[in-house]
Amino acid sequence: MKRLLIFLKDYKKESFLAPTFKMLEAIFELLVPIAVSMIIDKGINADDSGVVWRACGFMLLLGVVGLISAVCAQFFAARAAVGFSTGLRSALFEKIQSFSYSMTDKLGTSTLITRMTSDVNSVQTGVNMFLRLFMRSPFIVFGAMICAMLIDLKLGIIFAVAIVILAIIVFGIMLINIALHKKTQAKLDRVVSKVRGNYSGTRVIRAFNKQADEIVEFDERIDSLNKLQLFSGKISALMNPLTYAIINFAVIILIRNGALTVESGVISQGELVALYNYMSQILVELIKLASLIITLNKASASASRIAAVLDTPSDIEFSVKNENDGEDLAVHFDGVSFSYDRSGTGEAVLKDISFKVKAGETVGIIGGTGSGKSTLANLIPGFYHATEGEVFVFGKNASLLSSNELEEIFGVVPQKANLFAGTIRSNLKWGNPDATDEQLLKALELASAKDFVLAKEGGLDEPVLQGGKNFSGGQRQRLTVARALVRQPKILILDDSASALDYATESTLRRNIADLDYDPTVFIVSQRASSIMHADLIIVLDDGAPVGIGKHEELLETCEIYREIYETQFSTGGESK
Repeated sequence: MKRLLIFLKDYKKESFLAPTFKMLEAIFELLVPIAVSMIIDKGINADDSGVVWRACGFMLLLGVVGLISAVCAQFFAARAAVGFSTGLRSALFEKIQSFSYSMTDKLGTSTLITRMTSDVNSVQTGVNMFLRLFMRSPFIVFGAMICAMLIDLKLGIIFAVAIVILAIIVFGIMLINIALHKKTQAKLDRVVSKVRGNYSGTRVIRAFNKQADEIVEFDERIDSLNKLQLFSGKISALMNPLTYAIINFAVIILIRNGALTVESGVISQGELVALYNYMSQILVELIKLASLIITLNKASASASRIAAVLDTPSDIEFSVKNENDGEDLAVHFDGVSFSYDRSGTGEAVLKDISFKVKAGETVGIIGGTGSGKSTLANLIPGFYHATEGEVFVFGKNASLLSSNELEEIFGVVPQKANLFAGTIRSNLKWGNPDATDEQLLKALELASAKDFVLAKEGGLDEPVLQGGKNFSGGQRQRLTVARALVRQPKILILDDSASALDYATESTLRRNIADLDYDPTVFIVSQRASSIMHADLIIVLDDGAPVGIGKHEELLETCEIYREIYETQFSTGGESK
């Protein structure tokens, strides 16, 4: 939790005022039994109505001032807690955005979602309750004990013994609950992962009629979570009955011994009633304190999970070789190998790849399914980082490029066409927030998307559902291409971005990109030979290894795999030039 307190630095005033007002409320509350004692001893017993009215007025004043103090404390505590969680959530989101694909894969999307939502909310609640109760409850408990000892030392010892026993119970349950809550959050991650997988893959599940299997697996995970939560709840539920039992037992002893001291004249009836009220206050505050401790247990476990993400070091292994040999190259792969398992025990997905690409050239990457084409494309803009060798972009190691530099250089069209809820205009402006309508329409024209966009009733302001579900696959692909072209990137990466397009539309798209006036370096990932055969350089991959690098005519003669792909696609019944 200490790791996260930095996010309260802008709320020092609120963090001070909230417990201060709660302390004032606690002081006023401790004065109430004294007023009650005065009413009994100096008012009722002495038959003095003036004392009674004055004491009642005093108690009313304490109640009003205490209420105002409580409201102020709640306001400042809520302000600090909400501000704290806002800063924390922003920092956590920024940290997650800085992760490479490898780190995101390692941590898991579901656990990151849980930490961003459930865990942050838990910590926010913990901060709120802590500011309100961490001084008030202990102050009243120990204040009531001291007041009791001032009235009668022997009877005050009953308070001290009860508090010690209660402290042992409360902290014992607290230690057990911390471990249980960490396990609960881990199981919640698994449930979120299952739900997320089912929502994203619902069509596949239905296509293979696996609904019943998925329901059974979900029920198993939710049942496991439910059992652990019930067990944790049962442990927590022991807190109230145990505290009630001990306090009530202490009250019985207090009344018995107090009656004897009243009878012997050591204390008055009013003082005995005051002692009983102080014991009742201790009971109420210990219940609040128990609730606070349970909340802080959960907040502490959640805070440690959040801190683990914030403290996760960058997985980028900076190379000693920061610059290449000075050639005018857009991209240079120097002995690059890559494995998704960065521990070194996993099999390499890419193996010893080296090539050089000059600015303005077009590069085709082709190979069978699972050959590593998309992985190679993801290494260029730094989505993943090479486990061996170096990747240079315009002479600088890609690992050393900042996110702003990467944004200026690259335009990437991923294999899966992702659109975001909003409008066509808002999606295109992801590429360039300052783009004019003319620039947006130009990018749509280059991506062969202008006609169908203008045919929509809203044009550029046509609504886009989450994931672009109100557009066909081909339309989504063309919109993502347009989004990348709006930026006018120096390096354009098209990762199988024409798989949903017909050959005529794809051919038009290729010609438009080839005729761009700003001459970017283009990487085209495809399984179609027709998509890359006119490239300046073609890289042929097989099981992660480069089996051919050269131009189309060269590879037809020297690379058997490329020749097989070409002949298969251009044979009778296949593609045509």
